[in-house]
Amino acid sequence: MNTGHDGSLSTGHANSTQDMLNRLETLVLMGMDIPLLAVRNQIASAIDIVVQLGRLRDKSRKVLEVAEVTGVKNGEITMQPIFKFIETGTCTDGKIKGELRATGNSLVNTSKLASAGFLGKFIPDKA
Repeated sequence: MNTGHDGSLSTGHANSTQDMLNRLETLVLMGMDIPLLAVRNQIASAIDIVVQLGRLRDKSRKVLEVAEVTGVKNGEITMQPIFKFIETGTCTDGKIKGELRATGNSLVNTSKLASAGFLGKFIPDKA
């Protein structure tokens, strides 16, 4: 993911946003003998946002969670959910009703948005 410039997109298979980071740690550790904290720092530095897609019981696929990687604290990668899919019911045809709702958490790391000129458009100024 560190190619010398910002902007990469990757796909991984996991059951949650946190599980994806745990699997990434495991993959790195399988290939190299480096300290776990160093791996976690590299992952937290390289990944900004994790988007979890999932298949619901009606066989539809939905975005279930969008989480921001906020750093490393006490040796653990920290994340905060920004959006979560909330199921609101079932239609008569069996399709699941629901929506992706904001959790109320604001993005912590906004420097990349600011440098690209997007901060004022999508996120209120913190000043």
